[in-house]
Amino acid sequence: MPLPHDRSHEVFQRSLRYLTGGVNSPVRAFRAVGGEPVVIARGEGPYLYDVDGNRYVDYVCSWGALILGHAHPAVVEAVRLAAERGTSYGAPTEAEADLAQLIVEAVPSIETVRFVNSGSEATMSALRLARAFTNRNKIVKFEGSYHGHADGLLVRAGSGVATLGLPDSPGVPASYAQETLVARYNDVQSVERLFQRHGREIAAVIVEPVAGNMGVVAPQPGFLESLREITRRDGALLVFDEVITGFRVAYGGAQSLYGVAPDLTCLGKIIGGGLPVGAYGGRRDIMEMLAPLGPVYQAGTLSGNPLAMAAGLATLRELQSPGFYERLEELSAKLVEGIGQAAARAGVSLRLNRVGSMRTPFFVDAPVTDYESARRADTVRYARFFHAMLERGVYLAPSPFEAVFMSSAHGDEEIDATIAAAKTVFAELV
Repeated sequence: MPLPHDRSHEVFQRSLRYLTGGVNSPVRAFRAVGGEPVVIARGEGPYLYDVDGNRYVDYVCSWGALILGHAHPAVVEAVRLAAERGTSYGAPTEAEADLAQLIVEAVPSIETVRFVNSGSEATMSALRLARAFTNRNKIVKFEGSYHGHADGLLVRAGSGVATLGLPDSPGVPASYAQETLVARYNDVQSVERLFQRHGREIAAVIVEPVAGNMGVVAPQPGFLESLREITRRDGALLVFDEVITGFRVAYGGAQSLYGVAPDLTCLGKIIGGGLPVGAYGGRRDIMEMLAPLGPVYQAGTLSGNPLAMAAGLATLRELQSPGFYERLEELSAKLVEGIGQAAARAGVSLRLNRVGSMRTPFFVDAPVTDYESARRADTVRYARFFHAMLERGVYLAPSPFEAVFMSSAHGDEEIDATIAAAKTVFAELV
C-alpha cells in the first residue's frame, strides 16, 4: 500500500505559490526523478519523518553534513547553550579559535583558515585569493564538478545543474566564463593540454579530490599527484574542494587519505554540524593576502557564527572517538555489498561507486570514472528505483548525479532493512 503524502502535497502546493519553484535549492524539487517532494517535519538519528508521519531511513544526511545523524545529543546541547548566550555578535569569539585550531590540526595542508557561510562562498573566495596571489586570471575545473553557484564555476557543472539539464552558466557574462577552462576528471592529459595552451595565464586548478557532484567518482591512481606536479611546475595553485569530503572520507579529509597536499582547501558541511558554514584555508603566505593583513577583501556579517561554531566543535570532537571511521567504513561496506549482491541476483546492471561513507548507485554496466561515463547511466531506471525505495521507507538522493551518505547513527537494523527493500525493488525493475 502506497505511503500517504496528502499533507506533503498540500504544503508543497502552498510553497509553489510563495517560493520560487517551491524550494530553496533546485534538487529538492524532485524534477530529476519526477513527482512531488516529501516535506520533512523532523529528523532523529538515522531517520527522517515527513509531515504525514512517514518514517524514512535517511541516506541524504543533509547532503553529507550530518555525519553523526539527525539531532545528535552533543550537537543539540552545544547549540542550545550557544543560543542562550546570543545568536550572533559580529565580533570575535573563542569558539572560532577553537574550531580553527581543530581544523588546522586535522587537515595537513592548512596553516590558517577563514570561516564563511557556505561552501559556495568558500570556493568563490579561495579562487579570488588564488588569482590575487598568482596575478593570473584563468581557472581550471573539471566537467561534472560542482563547486557552488559562483559566476565562472557554473561552466559544465554537475550536481543540480546536471540533474536539471540546464545550459552552461546562464546569466554569467561570456567574457567571465571564458576565464574558466574545463578538463576531464581523471584525465591528466586534458589538464596538460590546457597548461600547454594557456600556461602562465592559469591561476589555479580546483578539483574535488573525490568527485561527489557527478555522483561519487574516485580519483584514479596518480591523478591527484599529477595535478600537484603540474600546478607546482607551472606556478599555479592547487585548490581542493573538500566541502563534501572534508572530515567525511577521513578525519583529515581526502588529502590525508591520498597523501596529496593542495595549496588551498575549501570546507563546509560537516564542520558546521548541520548549520550553515564554509571555510577555506591553506598555506600561510597565501592566506595572509586576505584583509586585514593583505589587499584581498572578503567579509561576512555571520561568518564564524557562534551557533555554527558550537555545532562544528561538538561534531569534530565526536569524530575523534576511537574507531569512529572504522565503524563507518564497516557499515558502508556492508550496505554496498548487500545492495550489489541483490542487484546481481536480480540481473540488474548496477555500479556502486564508494569512497568511505559516500557512494552513488549508477544503473550502468561499465565503470564510471568521469562525467561522460556517469552520464551514460540510466536515469529513468534510477527514478523508478528512487520512488520504489521511498515507498519502502528509504530516502535516497532525488538525483542520479549526487552522492548519498552514511552516518554514525545508522546501524545494522537500518542497513538490513535497506538491503531487504532493495531486493524487492530490483525484482520489480526487471
